[in-house]
Amino acid sequence: MTETKNIDAIYLHIPFCDKKCEYCDFCTFVKMEREYQKYTDYLIKEIRMHPKYEYDTIYFGGGTPSLLSIEMLASIMGELKYKENSEITLELNPYDMSFEKLKQIRKLGINRLSIGIQSFQDHVLKFIGRQHSGEEAIQVFKDARKAGFDNITIDLMFGIPNQSLDDLKKDLKKILEISPNNVSIYSLIWEEGTIFWSKLQKGILSEIDQDLEAEMYEEIIDFFEKNGYCQYEISNFARIDDKDVEVYKVKNFEDLKKLQKNAGKHNLKYWRNKEFVGVGMSAAGYFDGERHSNVRTFRKYYASIDKDEFPVDENSIEIVDKEEKIKLERMLGLRLTQEGIEYFEDERVEKLLKDGLIEKVEFEKGIDTRIRLTKKGMLLANNVFIEFV
Repeated sequence: MTETKNIDAIYLHIPFCDKKCEYCDFCTFVKMEREYQKYTDYLIKEIRMHPKYEYDTIYFGGGTPSLLSIEMLASIMGELKYKENSEITLELNPYDMSFEKLKQIRKLGINRLSIGIQSFQDHVLKFIGRQHSGEEAIQVFKDARKAGFDNITIDLMFGIPNQSLDDLKKDLKKILEISPNNVSIYSLIWEEGTIFWSKLQKGILSEIDQDLEAEMYEEIIDFFEKNGYCQYEISNFARIDDKDVEVYKVKNFEDLKKLQKNAGKHNLKYWRNKEFVGVGMSAAGYFDGERHSNVRTFRKYYASIDKDEFPVDENSIEIVDKEEKIKLERMLGLRLTQEGIEYFEDERVEKLLKDGLIEKVEFEKGIDTRIRLTKKGMLLANNVFIEFV
């Protein structure tokens, strides 16, 4: 592997969970405490196989990274070189998280939490197989603030079979009580191989009505717009701390930075098609002109590292040539609902403009004309993206 100078982001996959959620298809394993230390040791070995980059963003994902002991997390952090103002994120679930452990996590230098809440409604949480209650989620959030976390994002879901529009509205109201810096809110995706998928095939579950799902999404967009959040990506909303900047009236990047101050810096790198390192089982990586994922079994992962080889799944490698890079930049960049992408002349673009799915905006008059999704385009985003595949 050659050293790419501009890599400043790393994703670390921790594949352990207490329980498998019924909708989840991530590479995760339950009740594997015996494997925690060995996996941590091999993760560190993989980190050492990469050049000693200075990271601007570090992201512990999973799985449930907070299941690792403080000592294990500390040993991983000790292998990473990062800038003074880096964003260092750890995903956690509200279940079985103490105030004491939150304080210890903060002392490690981890300065951002991503809390997987999914819903504040207990009947919805039970339906999707979550172990925490709505009240426990709120308590963990408050404890995290007391522990010194000034930057917290939460995950919510909508479009769940037994979830009503009223359930969603109740979830959104809870956001006003706790005021997270960022909210990621995704519709349920029926992934093959999950418990939900199996129940769908057997007729035990059925997909939510598409009109109701669209109504839910419109409710979400309207709620955040009215309550001081900027929708900067199709499914992500950042709290606006500078009230002098108005959403959808931004015409320069300085104001855009103010709007997106609380946005997830790490995920923004993905959507801007920046290269990054991925370590751990199943972790995605993007550097040296290729995208790839690591292998998904402990045996293969350990064996590759024992041979001092990157644990890449050879079948996952995608070569990113100049043409593919442009395509990725356009498709990923259009997810960014405020900044969008640079305008380019193309009949597909003109058709989308005519259909009202995208709009033109001048960020710098005569110099930087951009295109971005309209609200109608957000509702029909998949149709827009198909045009750029």
